[in-house]
Amino acid sequence: MAEELVLKGTVCAPTDMVTNMIVTSLPNKSIPIETTTKISDLPVNLVEEILSRVPLKYMRAVRLTCKEWDTLSKSPIFSKMHADKIRSDESMMMIAMIDYNLYLMRVVFFVNEDPHLERKGKLTCQDIQSKISQVFHCDGLLLCVLEEDATKVIVWNPYWGQTRSIDCRYSHRPYRWDRFTYALGYEDKGSCRSYKFLRFIDKYYNAPIDQFLWYEIYDFESSTWKTLDVTPHWRILFSQRGASLKGNTYRPASQRNTNDVLDDHIICFDYTSESFGPLLRLPFDAGEDDYVTLSCVREEKLAVLLTHNEAGPMEFDIWITTKIEADKVSWSKFLRVETETGFFALVNCDSFFIDEEKKVAMGYHNTFNIVGEVGYLKKLELVERAGTDVGYCKSNGCSYVPSLVQIKQSAAGGGGERKRQSDLEKQRYDQNMSRLATIENRSSV
Repeated sequence: MAEELVLKGTVCAPTDMVTNMIVTSLPNKSIPIETTTKISDLPVNLVEEILSRVPLKYMRAVRLTCKEWDTLSKSPIFSKMHADKIRSDESMMMIAMIDYNLYLMRVVFFVNEDPHLERKGKLTCQDIQSKISQVFHCDGLLLCVLEEDATKVIVWNPYWGQTRSIDCRYSHRPYRWDRFTYALGYEDKGSCRSYKFLRFIDKYYNAPIDQFLWYEIYDFESSTWKTLDVTPHWRILFSQRGASLKGNTYRPASQRNTNDVLDDHIICFDYTSESFGPLLRLPFDAGEDDYVTLSCVREEKLAVLLTHNEAGPMEFDIWITTKIEADKVSWSKFLRVETETGFFALVNCDSFFIDEEKKVAMGYHNTFNIVGEVGYLKKLELVERAGTDVGYCKSNGCSYVPSLVQIKQSAAGGGGERKRQSDLEKQRYDQNMSRLATIENRSSV
């Protein structure tokens, strides 16, 4: 019911009556007097307190109920109150992408009991009608890559229900295989944050004959694309997901000019300087068949998962950062999981999560798996998939923290400075498109 609000099983609206029974006493007699109060007659601070307890998935219904509630829900005071209540919950909130749909979930831990996975609901957006193939989280915003539409990406704030469509300048999906690497971040300007969208192709195979790279960034403020002038000393596999931390994006990487493709480093992209930092050493030596995955820990630290697969039986090691900046990092061992109980628990996970206090790690592999010390393993079903072969379920996800960020919409107009920038960018664009076409023609022969 899009125009109604469900509170504790009761459908309410601002014009609904709340019936109270007041009993007055007379000599030898009691007379009940019935009074009614409209919800809209309640004090504003009381309405704010009531609505701030509404679960996140019902906020769209709140805003559609009436103009008063829509205005109230977007006020800074109410928004902060609502977001603080959600964030204060000790359970972990996440967004899971399952079979091209997004679900809001929460992992709840109990004392001396197994954890429970609460399915808060499926996230829907009128502006996203295509299947979602990839999702990335930064500061409460979701960057959604579409499975069947390579012409654009969607940036979405589920809290506000706001979206922004960003048109891509070109697409490159040979054999329907998306070769781009994506990231979302921001430049912190003190009083505000300027959001930017990074994507790149870096084809290093058969170098230098078929080597091709194109790093570009989109600025939300100016609504413009810019080709970055980079000479990579790193190599990033396009299939590797990164992690957003304090506005910057970190990714597993290796040295470029070697035959070694092992991810034994990470690298940071700084959205303020619009540049990559130095390679930062990971706290281990990855083997040829090992797999490295990054995760953000409550927007304060990074965690890295190393999946061992060289000696046959699989083992998992997890470290977390004790200090991290764009040009330096230090690590501390967090957890080691033996294969006897955790076989396949965190293998092939595009994303994973940790809870430092509970000393557990969580990840997707057909089921939602929670592993811990002393061989602890708990498997939880993500969603019910009637008629779906679980073995072919495409799933990944990201941690989620509701955000009060208002997505800045596309800028209109333009001036001489922007026109000169566009002319220079057009020249770079034409050069890169010509090189890409040459490589594609050669590979098709």
